[in-house]
Amino acid sequence: MARANRSSRQDSRLDSPKGLRTSFRLGGTGQDRFGRFTEGIARKMGTPAFLFGLLAFVAVWMIYNTIAETRGWPRFDNQSLGFTVLTLILSIQASAGTPLILLAQNRQDDRDRVQIEQDRQRAERNLNDTEYLAREVVALRLAMRDIPSKDFIRAELRSLLAELEKSDEETDKRD
Repeated sequence: MARANRSSRQDSRLDSPKGLRTSFRLGGTGQDRFGRFTEGIARKMGTPAFLFGLLAFVAVWMIYNTIAETRGWPRFDNQSLGFTVLTLILSIQASAGTPLILLAQNRQDDRDRVQIEQDRQRAERNLNDTEYLAREVVALRLAMRDIPSKDFIRAELRSLLAELEKSDEETDKRD
């Protein structure tokens, strides 16, 4: 009974698809949390600080194992074997980092796809608005052609005035 209530509460949520199970409510889905985690790692792996840190780690590793051989200190990698453990560590780092970077790129591609779709819809709305405004401007221009101009009204008034004066003169001649 409790399980049915919980699933119906989850299905009634509007911020997630029906039937989607979340492992923790605060952080979203496990897949989303893992995606954000991979993006964070991918961002940090591409920074100069990470590259300099990796370079410093390799340099310290090589220097220590080279000096440790001559001074009798315990060493954990052999220079004569080409620093096999260091090579293994760097290979593991590269093989683990590559899929994380690819996952982060896939998430970025999804965000870009959504952004492109939103931009396309916005451009379509702008085009429709522009076409509407162009039609309105044309309609106003056509309406303005039908409106008599100031010179036309003056000419009509002058001709009416001339007719009235002529009519008055004729009336005066008859009287």
